[in-house]
Amino acid sequence: MSIKPWMTLSSALSLFVLGACASSQTAVTPATSTQTAADANRIEAHMTFLADDALEGRDTGSQGHLIASQYIATNFKQLGLKPAGDIVNGQPGYFQKMNLKKGQLVKHSAGLTLHHKGVDTVVPYPKHFITRSSSHDGKVDVKAELVFVGYGMVSPEFGIDDYAGLDVKGKIIVMLPGRPHKLPSEEAAHLSSQKTRLAVERGAIGIISVHTPEAEKTRPYANSLLYLNSPDLSWVNKDGVAEKDYPAIKVSAYLHMDAAKALFADAPQSLEQIYAMLEKKEVPKGFALPTSASLTRESSHSMIQSQNVAAILEGSDPVLKNEYVVVTAHSDHIGIGNDLRSKDKINNGLMDNAAGVAILLETARLYTESAVKPKRSILFVAVTGEEKGLLGADYFAHYPVKPIESLVANVNLDMPVLLYPFADMVAFGANHSTLGATVGRATAKHGIKLSADPMPEQAIFTRSDHYTLVKKGVPAVFLMTGFTSKDPAQKGGEIWGKFFAKHYHKPTDDVAGLTKDFGAIRYDSGALFADINMAIIEEIANTEQRPQWLKESFFGKTIGLKINTQK
Repeated sequence: MSIKPWMTLSSALSLFVLGACASSQTAVTPATSTQTAADANRIEAHMTFLADDALEGRDTGSQGHLIASQYIATNFKQLGLKPAGDIVNGQPGYFQKMNLKKGQLVKHSAGLTLHHKGVDTVVPYPKHFITRSSSHDGKVDVKAELVFVGYGMVSPEFGIDDYAGLDVKGKIIVMLPGRPHKLPSEEAAHLSSQKTRLAVERGAIGIISVHTPEAEKTRPYANSLLYLNSPDLSWVNKDGVAEKDYPAIKVSAYLHMDAAKALFADAPQSLEQIYAMLEKKEVPKGFALPTSASLTRESSHSMIQSQNVAAILEGSDPVLKNEYVVVTAHSDHIGIGNDLRSKDKINNGLMDNAAGVAILLETARLYTESAVKPKRSILFVAVTGEEKGLLGADYFAHYPVKPIESLVANVNLDMPVLLYPFADMVAFGANHSTLGATVGRATAKHGIKLSADPMPEQAIFTRSDHYTLVKKGVPAVFLMTGFTSKDPAQKGGEIWGKFFAKHYHKPTDDVAGLTKDFGAIRYDSGALFADINMAIIEEIANTEQRPQWLKESFFGKTIGLKINTQK
């Protein structure tokens, strides 16, 4: 799961009080249930193989991840699922391959100098600023004027235009991270993802983001230094162009608060005044800055390849079989680490996300062994590169193996924490479409409560693979174990929080590490999760009307496919 270090242990442990899902929409219940029972032993077998040291953490583009992909494809073939990947020798295969451009910042190439009233101030790297590699350029040296654009957001729906009255053409914009507090978190996260595009459309050539006191509380500047030497990956489109960032943005930087103050010298407002406004939850307006900046960096590039794995269970209805319920789980993890404090360097990713892939494979088995086939087809996709920025899912969303308008819904499985007998589940995005009611009925069939998003401020709905299809207008939910336990002796929220604090993205997210710390891995909970997952898909696949965005949902109103939005 690519949620990064944005959550603290204290916030993870504050997730105990969960609301009930408010959706009450009714749907046509399938006449015949295909529900069988998932097998905990099969869940265990898949998880232990995928998280074995032999796969070396399944890093995107690695041999270990290729082995994982081959394992998934072999299981699909054994189950009799039809391959849905690239055409090879005139026949479809299970792999959807993609080329990835690997960028690395050349050592000692990063430089930032501020120019104000004839005085040049060198900002030390990485103590007071950091930058990443470019997906497009090698060596870059840019000097330009600076313009402060507030949060750098534009949204007619919320009456926001941070660029109003500002000329940023040929200039470097300076922006705040995050969002205005008045915006709902998920909508704000979506709008934040558009910031670079908005800057490009207005002619900017660089972006400087300024660290804030609020950001320091949730993600200290020092945490960013842990990722300085990690490479950047971008998928390459059919024209050979890397898709991660925009060629027009030549330079970018993230500034420590101490260095950022100098940007606002003799400006209409000082940085201290802007921080004071943020403390009061006020939104600062943009203005031209009297300081200019020179930014330099050099990037080296190489090419690697990775793959999604895609397979289809064909539907039984002559018409509806041409529509697809997409089930996704990411098969990659973060590979071999460099933490000198640990002898074990392999980040196995047992929960993140061998567990999700195991549930996907077991769901596929349940359907292939069922006597009654679903009316719609089911498209199973194990995606790569989630930990590198949702790369495989984004590639699939841009180049879907079936027409995008035929994809009726996406059910995404990412990091179910199978360490306690969960009594509730969370479906991120349930409040945006009729899928929320569908999930609620499926969980109820198995005596499990559907809880509301326990951490809406974190905008989890925009942080995993399903979001790439959401941006194409496809309704989606992201399923995760809830934070309550059936066993009164086990506090699910505390266990989840402890896992996140001690094992997430660490070598101890493996069988030995989790068994030692928690006593047992609940493969039976994984089987229950698979049963519920199947029930969700069953209703989507057999209900005449395809899932719909709720008419009041921001995503339905702005990006939902017309055929998927309530009138």
